[in-house]
Amino acid sequence: MALNPTDSVTEGFLPAAARLGLAVTLLTDQPEAHERAYGYGRRDHAFPALDIVPCDVRDFAEVISRIAADGRPDAVFTNSDHLQTQAALAAEYFGLPGKDWRAALRTKNKAELRRALAAASPDAAAPLWSAAPVWSAELATGQEPATLAGLDAPYPCVVKPREGVASEDVVLVADADELVRRCVEIRARRPGAALVVEEFLDGELRTLETLGDGRTLHVLGGFRTELSPPPHFIEERLHLLPAPPPQPHTDQVLAQLRALGVGFGVCHTEYVVQGDRARLIEVNYRAIGDQCDLVLAELLGIPLFEYILRTHLGEPLPDDLGARTDGRVRMEYVLADRAGRLASAPPASVTERDGVRLDYRPLRGVGEEHPLHHTNRDFLGVLRATGTDQGRIDAAVAQFLAAHRWEIV
Repeated sequence: MALNPTDSVTEGFLPAAARLGLAVTLLTDQPEAHERAYGYGRRDHAFPALDIVPCDVRDFAEVISRIAADGRPDAVFTNSDHLQTQAALAAEYFGLPGKDWRAALRTKNKAELRRALAAASPDAAAPLWSAAPVWSAELATGQEPATLAGLDAPYPCVVKPREGVASEDVVLVADADELVRRCVEIRARRPGAALVVEEFLDGELRTLETLGDGRTLHVLGGFRTELSPPPHFIEERLHLLPAPPPQPHTDQVLAQLRALGVGFGVCHTEYVVQGDRARLIEVNYRAIGDQCDLVLAELLGIPLFEYILRTHLGEPLPDDLGARTDGRVRMEYVLADRAGRLASAPPASVTERDGVRLDYRPLRGVGEEHPLHHTNRDFLGVLRATGTDQGRIDAAVAQFLAAHRWEIV
């Protein structure tokens, strides 16, 4: 199940399905976009036998009805942030392995995520992560932003869409007047959208990438993330954290995931380090995006996408994935700093020197004109720098950026 085509599906999951010998029915509300993405002109990836079927994939009842028309499948899978609950419900309906739909809903709905974590009580052996729950409040559908004027919020705080992704319409606000104003602005773009107001978690931002089969939960690794300056939160670069991920934060994050019911399939969790505490920002019950999952599979040296699909086919994961631990990566995203037309930019390139591989991929074509979104839709290109020596990686990235120009007019 998918909405728009993504690199994760195009370069990760569909080629993995082909290697596993699977035939795939792709349910989507954007069939033409997928037909273009997997058209006969593409020769860079091997795709499985693929049947692209139009479907209102946001409606779980329509999904179940469309699947049932073709008979019981072997697995139901999605990597979309927006479709995890629908996929989980469909898998459960057909008696297939899958995520608990309640956990999928808890993680997607940021207000419910906060309520679930606040209510959870870790067992005596778990870290005391609940000692400092994150303050939050919800502006529900139908409620007017003006009702937040008297909110006793810990300013500065963050306002975001309750079911949002990719930092879209996520903004730091300084006081009650700005909070109401920002909510009105977001509602103008998202009529009736439910919003969440949260405590601003200041500190180093990290991720934890996990993969489970309902029995075993593997930690694949983690990233340290650098963001653009407030009031917006755009990822500018990520560094792979040396394995194993640092303690005690990893165990604290895992305890919170268990409390949410997360443990099947792949999951991308973001948290902030505050001293010896790991405080969750959000849980994305799917693979990390923006090509980080592709790089992670490469550096770990494991068939990551195949493992993910195999769990949904009911196959247990090995006790040891056999992942490498010496790989390092820096993901550098080139951001537009203004609206306008991209007049010049470097082409795609792959180079290797001094043990560092640089893979640059344009994400916006020369001549395209765009507004400024303050999200990852402002990415002009992504540079994937991989190797085993972080110093050499950082030097190679600096040299690449200095040698190229991206001009917006």
